[in-house]
Amino acid sequence: MKFIVHTDGGARGNPGPAAVGVIIEEAISQTTLAHKKLIAESRKLIAEFGKRTGETTNNVAEYSAVVEALRYLKIKTVNFKLENKENRELHFYLDSNLVVQQLNGKFKVKDARLRELLLQVRILEREVGGEVTYDHVPREENRRADALVNQALDSLR
Repeated sequence: MKFIVHTDGGARGNPGPAAVGVIIEEAISQTTLAHKKLIAESRKLIAEFGKRTGETTNNVAEYSAVVEALRYLKIKTVNFKLENKENRELHFYLDSNLVVQQLNGKFKVKDARLRELLLQVRILEREVGGEVTYDHVPREENRRADALVNQALDSLR
């Protein structure tokens, strides 16, 4: 089972009121029976939500979005008894290059709060299971997740 996950986090002010946006889709592959060759991949929306997270920084909000997505997937995999963790793939797409590089171990995490969140991510990764990847995408490719962040923040008014 392959999941495509777009996450975003933001704060108005830095620090300031913050929120996360999460979109989780299941990739559904269609193959030819004779050759087992991938002919198409469609996506089924599993979840889409925005959530306020209190007063924090942009980077904490970005990490919090990944944590929220992993928590959701953990619950989903338990509720749907998706026990075959070996074949599970989780592909995360974020527009924060810093967070992606830290999650991939390329940049050090110096901030204590971000280290705590990184530890939460690592624990949740193990609990959800499977192969997890993190990729940086331009903001234009993460518009839906960004819109969920802004909707959650606008609901403060």
